[in-house]
Amino acid sequence: MLEVKNKIEGYQYIKIARFKKDIRRTAPHRHNSYMEFIFLTKGGGIHTIDGRHYNVTPPVLFIVRQEEVHHWALEGEPEGYVMIIKQPYVDNSPDRALKALLLRLSGHVRIPITMPDSLVSLFDLLLVEWQYGPTVSLGGEIMEGLLKALLAKILQQAPSERPRHINAVDTFQRFEALLGETETLQNSVAHYAELLNTTPQNLNTACRKAVGDSATSVLARHIVNEAKRLLLYTDMTLGEIAAQLDFGDNSHFIKYFKRHTGMTPHAFRRTG
Repeated sequence: MLEVKNKIEGYQYIKIARFKKDIRRTAPHRHNSYMEFIFLTKGGGIHTIDGRHYNVTPPVLFIVRQEEVHHWALEGEPEGYVMIIKQPYVDNSPDRALKALLLRLSGHVRIPITMPDSLVSLFDLLLVEWQYGPTVSLGGEIMEGLLKALLAKILQQAPSERPRHINAVDTFQRFEALLGETETLQNSVAHYAELLNTTPQNLNTACRKAVGDSATSVLARHIVNEAKRLLLYTDMTLGEIAAQLDFGDNSHFIKYFKRHTGMTPHAFRRTG
């Protein structure tokens, strides 16, 4: 099975650290229920996320979602920062602007940074607050303010995107959080609507307002991406993958995968 790494304590919802300089090559792995922001100011090589290879050309920022599989093949000594954010940190924040920023950034993978100095300054300030903030007055408020400034600065330098409807953020984010729990993916919009205490129609409306896609399309994207990970990074049989992804039989899974990718699971595994 895929390796799952956990670089944050169970009681922590956010963590800021410097990128480890001894990292060169890592095995494919996913994270334990958190989103990771990696800002590199030095180094080079390749960063692979869900089977796609991205050049590491600093200054550059990568965003790895909790369900994605990634690994490094770095050259030279890397420098930079890592920020880990768990979903409860977002859920517990009353600030809708913070949630909206994270939602908009979650659609990006690699962002070339054109104004690195401001990001370095904000990461440095966040690192200090993360280390000492909980022990001083207003530490949490300062931390959240700096985080918003950092996310806004990153978004400012991200490729242009179509505007998103912010009123649907909460429902869509909770849907995405459930879909990030890849061990329990189910091929049913109605199942997730029930978990979210809403109707399939309302969930579909929320997805269309948030990202312009139907709930079925959002769910299919997660299922197909997880199928690709299991095909690329495990020795699981098609039957085992079909069962894990809530398909009644192999033929249904094969048709579903081919409809969304243009090739059969066998062909995809061979080309990977």
